[in-house]
Amino acid sequence: MDVDFADPGFVRDPYPRLARLREQAPVSWHAPTGRWLAAGHAAVEGVLRDRRLGRSWRDREPAAVYEPFNLLHRNQMMENEPPVHTRLRSLVARAFTRGHVERLGPAVAAEAAALLAATGPEFDLLAEVAEPLAVTVIAELLGVPPADRHRLRPWSAAIVRMYEVSPTPQTEAAALSASQESADYLRDLAERRRAEPRDDLVSRLVAVRDGTDRLSADELVASAILLLNAGHEASVNALGGGMVALLRHPDQLARLRADRGLLPAATEEMIRYDPPLHMFIRTAAADVELAGVTVPAGAEVAALLGAANRDPAVFADPDTFDVGRDPNPHVGFGAGLHFCLGAPLARLELRTAVAALLDHVPRLELAAEPVQRLTFVLRGYTAVRLTKRP
Repeated sequence: MDVDFADPGFVRDPYPRLARLREQAPVSWHAPTGRWLAAGHAAVEGVLRDRRLGRSWRDREPAAVYEPFNLLHRNQMMENEPPVHTRLRSLVARAFTRGHVERLGPAVAAEAAALLAATGPEFDLLAEVAEPLAVTVIAELLGVPPADRHRLRPWSAAIVRMYEVSPTPQTEAAALSASQESADYLRDLAERRRAEPRDDLVSRLVAVRDGTDRLSADELVASAILLLNAGHEASVNALGGGMVALLRHPDQLARLRADRGLLPAATEEMIRYDPPLHMFIRTAAADVELAGVTVPAGAEVAALLGAANRDPAVFADPDTFDVGRDPNPHVGFGAGLHFCLGAPLARLELRTAVAALLDHVPRLELAAEPVQRLTFVLRGYTAVRLTKRP
């Protein structure tokens, strides 16, 4: 069965068609994109964990035109395999520690509460809470001064649009401009932190080393922008999509209000039920058998995360939103070698924001039908208007 990734109807609700695709075969050939599609949970896990299926960055051509975009990707961990990936991830992980993320908890909670306190009886969750919260958190983490923070979200939004299945020329032009501007800015910030270090991630990326090894200037910029983009997009889209799911299931909202101990499970369910990222691409370095299908060397495989997250072979009642779901082995953050390094921060931010919404607004409802963003790979909304009821 063919899937049209640009079909607005499919993008608005891809799950019925993804279910039919998964039922037809866990791995199938997709002629329009020239890729194999992995839709079953076991098949997607196989794609993400089998080291014969990896990232194989190839500069976009013409290279001179795409150099700003290429530079950010050829030097980041997500686009490389060992030993390059091992080296980059090790160095970045030394700077991006779990302890530092956890120390951000009180500041994230205070910012979420302040943003909600400033909202009126009706407000846009994305524009007034999710986006400014994500900007503040990632800017605090990186060490971007308050006066410059308004530039981060537009840069991030423009760059990640390039990851869609068929970006338009306008999308490409905006992404190239944003790539150049953000790289120039981060390069300058790194030089300032090299001269005057502070307690922020850019300062630690400048200083981090493993023996005599350290990040090059291009690697530092690429790593910082990877964290910036992932931090913005995943956080905003996870909160928007997660709250839409929760508000469309009032019985589950009432259950969560009555038992805050369910909050960790509820936020994992938000990521499973409607993940903010739907596709990872891998390239076969050798012939690989997946679910009885041989993927030839050199072929690309698209791991469909949303399809895997609703596989009935793994999840009971997979189309049911259950805030107490346990176990919940979703693949919303990927799996294997490239499992999301920022997952602890994303979980902290989502959990804290949902808790703030429950605390600040005793009765919360959708004020209008949420406006879906018509992109498949990065799934989200452009507007989620909410009403506070007495």
